[in-house]
Amino acid sequence: MNGSGEGAGQAARSKRSDARRNKETLLDAAAAVFVSSGVEAPVRDIAARAGVGVGTIYRHFPTRSDLIIAVYRHQVESLAEAGPALLASSATPHAALGRWISLFVDFLVTKHGLAAVLKSDNAGFDALHTYFLDRLVPVCTELLEAAAAAGEIRSDLPAYELMRGVGNLCIGAESDPRYDARRLVELLITGLRTAHTGHGPGS
Repeated sequence: MNGSGEGAGQAARSKRSDARRNKETLLDAAAAVFVSSGVEAPVRDIAARAGVGVGTIYRHFPTRSDLIIAVYRHQVESLAEAGPALLASSATPHAALGRWISLFVDFLVTKHGLAAVLKSDNAGFDALHTYFLDRLVPVCTELLEAAAAAGEIRSDLPAYELMRGVGNLCIGAESDPRYDARRLVELLITGLRTAHTGHGPGS
């Protein structure tokens, strides 16, 4: 009986794990299609990219709004999880910060279409914005504190202020080919280090 029960438990866990991976594959496919074709892209395009039937998408996400919100949250979660992973794998905390901010820029530039749709439901949009800040400000804080502790950057810049500044630099970047937000953000992150090394600790 015990062996049978353990086997059933493992099968159930495996099924849940498979379902989670399948859902993540759907969300990755939807995000890619939204970036290339906009949030009004046909569901069949998302299904084709994910390698599933249209019915599978509707079973997970009955409305387009459900899918858009899920993609937004999925992207936020991926960005939140990337912070500690980059700290562990990068040569220095400043390098990790730079790589994370680059991912953050990708998110900002591609999420504006999602945000425009979500603003039609102010309550839902406000809840997602709060979720976005709750998940990402602590991650950015951890990266900044690690770089400051290593003596690479100045220590007086709050994460929210940096994220807000990067966000402002990204406004309009997706619609103006003459404007390279990534280059300006890179200058900003480099400037954090230059300002510190030029004036000594605590300045």
